[in-house]
Amino acid sequence: MNAARPKEDARPLGDRMLRTLLPILVLAASVALWHFVVRFYEIPPYVLPGPLLVFSTLVSDWTVLSASLLITLATTLEGFLLAAVGGVGLAIIFSQSRLIEYSLYPYAVILQVTPIVAIAPLLLIYLPQQAAVLACAWIVAFFPVLANTTLGLNSVDRNLADLFRLYGASRRQVLWELKLPTALPYILAGLKIAGGLSLIGAVVAEIAAGSAGAGSGLAYRIVESGYRLNIPRMFAALLLLSVSGIAIFFALSFISHLLLRRWHESALAGEA
Repeated sequence: MNAARPKEDARPLGDRMLRTLLPILVLAASVALWHFVVRFYEIPPYVLPGPLLVFSTLVSDWTVLSASLLITLATTLEGFLLAAVGGVGLAIIFSQSRLIEYSLYPYAVILQVTPIVAIAPLLLIYLPQQAAVLACAWIVAFFPVLANTTLGLNSVDRNLADLFRLYGASRRQVLWELKLPTALPYILAGLKIAGGLSLIGAVVAEIAAGSAGAGSGLAYRIVESGYRLNIPRMFAALLLLSVSGIAIFFALSFISHLLLRRWHESALAGEA
């Protein structure tokens, strides 16, 4: 029994190492191939800059790019928080009143399926620039939170719900002590999706604002760099956006793991 235990413990450790090392190796190989192709075919920087040039541009233009990054991240965070509060709050209202759910849910679906690229120019006409960008980030991130939370609140075990009613629990007690704990994994899944989508919404709106000659976020720097054929700066800004999206996803995944690790199967399976 004791001799077999180290092998059982080593297997998850090996899986974790592979999960970390393989993406790093693929990234390193991709960057090396990129560098080789640019050097071998002598591709000019205004067509495809090499990774070293992109990195040096990121360092030299850090003052401008970092300021724009903070603006984009602030908009993303504000849109995400609005989507989280609004999506969870409206889903709770839906769970308490079928009448309200049947009345409003179709409009939430319409808002989701309408392309944000088509909405952004209209919002920039009728709203101040920052408010329009924030609205785009909220629109894109709102529906995943609403849909996942609504699904979670409606996925309560009927036997447990009947047991609560049998013991005379109020609607408030059923909501806080049964429905919301059951829906927590669904809420966290919706928030993980919304985190990345709020960044996408902010970027789309900033690009639309940049095309109109206004803006200061990181996506605006991409548009500006394209107009000036400053392709290395464009790649550097795109790199910052990608890293930001990855950081948002891992931060929300970590929060989800902390909240679920002691009791939910999705977190326990990862540690098994």
